[in-house]
Amino acid sequence: MIVNSDLTMGRHVIERYEVESFLTLAEELHFGRTAERLRVSAAHVSQTIRKLERRVGAALFHRSSRRVELTPLGRALAEELGPARAAVGAALQAAVEAGRGLSGSLRVAYVGAAAGQFVIGATEAFRGRAPDCEVHIREARMTEAVRWLRDGDVDLCLGPLPVHEPDLACGPALVSESRILAVPAGHRFDRPGGASPADLAGGPVLHVADHPALPAPPADRAAAAAAAAAAPAGRPAAGACPGSGHRPGGTLAFAEAAAELVDGHR
Repeated sequence: MIVNSDLTMGRHVIERYEVESFLTLAEELHFGRTAERLRVSAAHVSQTIRKLERRVGAALFHRSSRRVELTPLGRALAEELGPARAAVGAALQAAVEAGRGLSGSLRVAYVGAAAGQFVIGATEAFRGRAPDCEVHIREARMTEAVRWLRDGDVDLCLGPLPVHEPDLACGPALVSESRILAVPAGHRFDRPGGASPADLAGGPVLHVADHPALPAPPADRAAAAAAAAAAPAGRPAAGACPGSGHRPGGTLAFAEAAAELVDGHR
């Protein structure tokens, strides 16, 4: 990152966009890729480099129809300008962080192993930008995460579905994945084309017995309504109470349901 002020080299001033263009081309050694990184045209990059070379009085790159290479003078200039650009960027970043007060601790929860991988990667990047801020990570089940947020035990949580509660703020989706239907071999849904919403409406809705069901997000409620409408006579999923995940007469334990699935009974 380079601030808007220019860098000086003796009596000569090199402008910010010239520094960025030169150092990016020195890294990429390709005008097209350099233009993509800088979000300008390749012609603009070429003009900038030629202008800089005229001011220096010598070529900084060897160009041919097949390749671009740094000249010895260009390599020396890149070695001088690279640390200067990094120092200016680091100074600016330090000032921004000090102004924002990025210190103290951040408590983060996640639900599911996939979310954990994402949080760990994001935490490493965050620690690089805010080394004075401690990050504490803990795994949670969805019902725990909501409670921890409300009780102030964690500051934020990465979860598998949105929570529509007036006292909680829900951010944008960071990762999206397609849903799959996993069934044992020989199951009635083990067939080309899979299962339709009408097919799924004929089975019970399950949830882990020791946790109350969470309210379904709008997308799931809409999918459930579509499945019910597509089923014969618009009937809902067998044995399911809308939005609850229960079945009449009590909850089907997860272990029991898993056993029945393995046996091919469902």
